[in-house]
Order: sequence, then C-alpha cells, then structure tokens
Amino acid sequence: MNTHVPEYQQIVVAPHEPPCLTIYQVTHRSHPENQQDPIRYRNQLKVLESSLRRKYPERNITGLMEPMYDLCEDNAFWNHTLDGLAVFRSGDTFKVFRLQEPVREFTVVADSFHTKPLLRVLQSHQRYQLLSLSRSGLRLFEGTRESLDEITPASGVPKTMQEALGAETEEPYRVTGPYGGTRGPGITFGKGSRKEQVEVDAERYFRVVDKAIYEHHTKPSGLPLLLAALPENQGLFRQLTQNPLLMPEGIEINPDALKSGDLHAKAWGIVMPHITADLTRLVVEYDEARAKGLGSSDLESVAKAAAEGRVAYLFLDADVQIPGRVDPLNGAIMIDELTDPEVDDVLDDIGELVLGKGGNVKVIPSAEMPASTGVAATFRF
Repeated sequence: MNTHVPEYQQIVVAPHEPPCLTIYQVTHRSHPENQQDPIRYRNQLKVLESSLRRKYPERNITGLMEPMYDLCEDNAFWNHTLDGLAVFRSGDTFKVFRLQEPVREFTVVADSFHTKPLLRVLQSHQRYQLLSLSRSGLRLFEGTRESLDEITPASGVPKTMQEALGAETEEPYRVTGPYGGTRGPGITFGKGSRKEQVEVDAERYFRVVDKAIYEHHTKPSGLPLLLAALPENQGLFRQLTQNPLLMPEGIEINPDALKSGDLHAKAWGIVMPHITADLTRLVVEYDEARAKGLGSSDLESVAKAAAEGRVAYLFLDADVQIPGRVDPLNGAIMIDELTDPEVDDVLDDIGELVLGKGGNVKVIPSAEMPASTGVAATFRF
C-alpha cells in the first residue's frame, strides 16, 4: 500500500478510465492524533459518492468505491501514516501515497486525476534522498525541510554486500609450491593480503550500489542524493560513482550512530544551500530564456507550448488554483467551476502535459515564483 514514489508518474502521465476519484487529506504520525484520520477519510468517501451519483448508476459506484472503503479497515495502514495522504481511484487504477508534507483536504470526481497537490509534494524543490552506506549494507531515506523518512529500496537495489556479490566475494589467492627444495613437502602460499581482498569486495559492492541507486531511485525521481558514510567509504564511493546528482558534500560519520533527528538536522544543513542555489540557477535560466523569446509566464502561451511538447522546464505556483481544463491536443484553456464533477485544475493539466512529453516540473511557493500568473516556462524552441 505504501506506493513507491516514482510510481506517481503512472498517475500523472498515463491515461485512466473515468470517472477518476481523488482524495487528499492531512494525516498524523502518532497516537492519539492519528485516531481521527480514518474517520475523516470515510467522510470524504461520502462526498465522492454524492458526486458520483450525479452521473453514474449505483451498480457502477459500488465496485468503484469498494477498495477505497477497504482502506478504512486497514488498521496497519492508519497506524503508520506520515503527514499527508493522496488516494487515486479509477476503473483501472487504485493508488495510495503516504506523503511527507501536509496537504489541503480536497475531494473531487473528474475525468482525470487531480495531481497538482501530489506534484507539489513529490516535485518540490526541497526534496532529496539520503544514502546511508557501509561496507556491510545500506539504508535509503527521503527527506524534506521538515522530515527524513526511511524508505524501502527498490527490488533491484542490493541492501547488503552478500546480496550484491553472493558467492563471488574474493577468496585468498593461493598457490602450492615445494618447501625446502624441489623435493620438499608442499606448502600453500597466500598472494594478496586480506586487506586487499576486502578493498576489492568493497569496490565491487559500491559499484553495484551506485548503479542500482541511480537507475531505480535518482534517475526516476530526479532528486539530489546525499551520502552518509564513514570518511574512507565516502572516498571510495566518490572515486567510482557515475551518479551526476550525488552532492559533493556528504555526512562523514557512521549514520547508524546518529538518532534520526540528528541525521535529519545534519542532512538539511548540507542540502538546503544546495537546493537554494539550484533553484536560483533555474530562475536565472528562465529569465535569460524569456529575454530571448524562449520563456513565458503567459498562461495561454505556456499551455499551447505544453501541448506541442516545447516546454523544457515548468514552474508551477503551489498556492494558485485555476478551475478548468486544458485541451491536450492544442492547449486551449476552458475555464469552469471546480464544483463540476468533470472539472480539474488548469495548472494541473499543464503540468501533466509537460511531464508526459518529457519536460521537467517544479512546484514552488508563490514567494519563490519568477512570475505572478501561476506558471513560468522555459521553451525548447
């Protein structure tokens, strides 16, 4: 049920069979606050059913709502929530996301999923990943300004050296030769010290980890990666890494010796300047592109460019919502009321179009936006 983060693109990009049901709500990490979470969730289900009855027969509603009601009874799920929840249901999809940030409570039935709050959290410029690495194993975390939570590595990521190398770890290289002359008894001589063998295994393990983390986590998420490891492991890993998003500075300590709060504090102290500088660079690039006619904050122009696949980088304002839809064929904007069951958010639709055509999206607060229209885009051509 704890959907892996890269799977959000299945919700944002892929087409789904309508009606598409979306729920967002705040959740709580601990008792007794989390006791009210399933109750509030059930109340939102009643709102969904009311919207569905405006257009769909009762027999269709029952099957659609069944897995959503089943979630109400999943005590294990409600006992391990984070700060927010996003639930998506259509005739062909049921996805649940635990979120590291609170979200505004929102429930809607539409002809597509309402994804902007999900994008705001998962495409936030403040997110990062942390790799806790030793020569015996690894742990993986995802963090924000407010929290750092351990996640389960993807199935292709080996969590221990034994899992990565199996029986292929280096054995002492030995040869047998005569002792005391050619006719003397045989004796086995070792070649290569135990220390050298350990270094070979560590290097092979780190290469496997580097490739797996990049392919299964860094590449699909686009998040910067912070390394927490002892100095000797920092040095070895950085010598061989091929991950372009590995941050140049790391936490040079055994991360297992730190409490989770201490690890988060050290991580954010390193990540925050990196993230701030990266956003500043992107805004400067946008201003330069706009001066050359390759950028715009005009809503209609950006929507048209998104439909044509011309948007390379898109900023969306996390604090702005424009009820309506965007025609995916030509980018035409149709403004409407969000109370209509088939109406979504214009900014939501633009973000989906950009991601679906290989562009990049960042959802940021109004105070950091380079424009006041809700959007700002850099064009490919």
